[in-house]
Amino acid sequence: MSKLETLYHDVLSELGENPEREGLLDTPKRAAKAMQFLTSGYTTELNDVVNGAVFSSDNDEMVVVQGIEFYSMCEHHMLPFIGRAHIGYLPEGKVLGLSKFARIVDMFGRRLQIQENMTKQIAEAVEEVTGCRGVGVIIEAQHMCMMMRGVQKQNSKMRTSVMKGVFRENPATRDEFMRLAGV
Repeated sequence: MSKLETLYHDVLSELGENPEREGLLDTPKRAAKAMQFLTSGYTTELNDVVNGAVFSSDNDEMVVVQGIEFYSMCEHHMLPFIGRAHIGYLPEGKVLGLSKFARIVDMFGRRLQIQENMTKQIAEAVEEVTGCRGVGVIIEAQHMCMMMRGVQKQNSKMRTSVMKGVFRENPATRDEFMRLAGV
């Protein structure tokens, strides 16, 4: 049994469960495997995610990728938050392969996280790999720590944004992104 499996076994015992009963026999193993997957962003590097998919382009108009589904884990309660990310950028001679936006979102989402930091990390990563003139990221998510425990507000959503470069400096650019992203 791995150390993580042993810890999950102990958690079950501390909760008053019998980890040796039929339904729970393999739960520590499954929970350990699930948690390793859910936090696999810690072992992922930006260069590996991008994998050279940055291409020369003379496009200097806004590119927006909207509705990138993700799930992450709240670092305060280790409960999921689930939502969508919207990313826009103004290229400066290079564009990023479309699937890489989703992979960047997953890389940061698959960590114990807070939404505010995740939004900023995604923006900084897109800016770093593209050298763009500006980037905007909006994340909207539902947090199980608000829904399943504590205040138990089922319809609450959190929306965060980070604007960098011309997205921050130029209100018209920011407005165009917001309109194209549908938020």
